[in-house]
Amino acid sequence: MRAVFIGASSLAVMTARFLLRRRHEVVIIERNKERISALAGELDCGFLLGDGSKPALLREADPAHTDFLFCLTGNDQANILASLVGRSLGFARIVTKIDDPEFEHICIELGLEDMIIPSRTIGRYLADLFQGMNLLDLSGVIKDEARIFTFVARHDDEMPIADLKLPARSRIICLYRGGKFVPLEDDSRLREDDEVVLITHADNLPELHERWGVQMETVRKH
Repeated sequence: MRAVFIGASSLAVMTARFLLRRRHEVVIIERNKERISALAGELDCGFLLGDGSKPALLREADPAHTDFLFCLTGNDQANILASLVGRSLGFARIVTKIDDPEFEHICIELGLEDMIIPSRTIGRYLADLFQGMNLLDLSGVIKDEARIFTFVARHDDEMPIADLKLPARSRIICLYRGGKFVPLEDDSRLREDDEVVLITHADNLPELHERWGVQMETVRKH
């Protein structure tokens, strides 16, 4: 597979290292020439010098043959703009990093639902650790051909969960409403903007992506 990173941040470089070890192709777009020079000796990947939000430069990254575009600069607005430009150029899947949670709803409204908020993820982990919780690594629990898929409910998804007509071997396991966990009851109904988490068979992912657009799934390979 092929991944393009906008911004040579520590998160981008760490992710790129993992992908390169797994023999995937990586391209990093960075506007700082010295940063590229420093990384070129340690990362066996391609580099493009310049502003990753510029359409001309993103076209050089070959959208048609790229599986993921990761927008991981240190500026939320730059990441959102680059994501929108990347989508217009036809990148198959785009991941947007935002540090300020206030931009989350904007990203959802713009259709940028594959987003990461590192401060929230780390903060939740540390709060759980502080309370002495037995933390489980999700990737160690989801095995074989099982996958976790999440989507944001739309207006036409407002219905009882039992009426959602999911693919076979699929089940909703929880949802979040306004960022808060909502336990499921027999008569639970979805509301617009609910974040829904379901477990499914890997074969169902194309159908789920087609129905709810390119959103997020957690993959475990064995």
